[in-house]
Amino acid sequence: MIASLPMYDLPEVRHATDALWRRMVQHLKREGISNVSQQLVHDRHLNDLWSDKNLLFSQCCGYDIVHRYRNRLQVLGTPWFDAPGCCKGNYASIVVVPEDSSYENVIDMLGSEVVINGPESHSGMNALFALVEPHSRDGKFFSEVIISGSHAESLATVRQGHADVAAVDCVTYELLSRYRPAVIDGTRALGWTYDAPAPPYVTCANIDVETVSRMQNALVATFNDPSLSDTLEMLLINKVEVSSTETYQYIVNNFSHELRAV
Repeated sequence: MIASLPMYDLPEVRHATDALWRRMVQHLKREGISNVSQQLVHDRHLNDLWSDKNLLFSQCCGYDIVHRYRNRLQVLGTPWFDAPGCCKGNYASIVVVPEDSSYENVIDMLGSEVVINGPESHSGMNALFALVEPHSRDGKFFSEVIISGSHAESLATVRQGHADVAAVDCVTYELLSRYRPAVIDGTRALGWTYDAPAPPYVTCANIDVETVSRMQNALVATFNDPSLSDTLEMLLINKVEVSSTETYQYIVNNFSHELRAV
């Protein structure tokens, strides 16, 4: 069976992500789960990946787990990240504008142009749209929505003046600040979205309850493994907490909105 960790898979930290997985494979074996690849899958289209019935382990957006992939994936646990905007198992997005923007509050940006990384992203679209919806008119707040494909491309679009505002997952923002500071240059932080449960670790929906429990044991053991302390620090992760898909119902209950993304 295959595994992937695509959410924060920057090339600059991929060696750490791979090291984390290699150690988890060992803990999975101790739980009696041995039919799993030693190597992570990288750079595969997410829909193909998260729809693969041979998927044993991955990480996905909280918005996805309660929408498109609700019947395809189930939650194993929630990471606790160590980055500005994170608190225990929650995270938020940084609202960014061009460095020379005159705006001081996103709710004053009615009629502006926004860039999102994708129309099913909680951090890049859903959290921001929920924040501005009370100030919308006739179901619209932004005059134009540009889809960039990634948070880094959203930052580039703002930096180049092709959009007025974007929301960037705070973990991605911190990783980019550390490893690609030029991507952040030319933009400034305007504020924060409301926080929500961080992107969960997941497995295929057809995995049985007993195996899920053993996987959760392996997951906790991996993140408590002292040999991984430097690896986890590089990936900005403090710990993991066992959770379920119901944890992410919070996104449905608190971030529902009627704004049109496209």
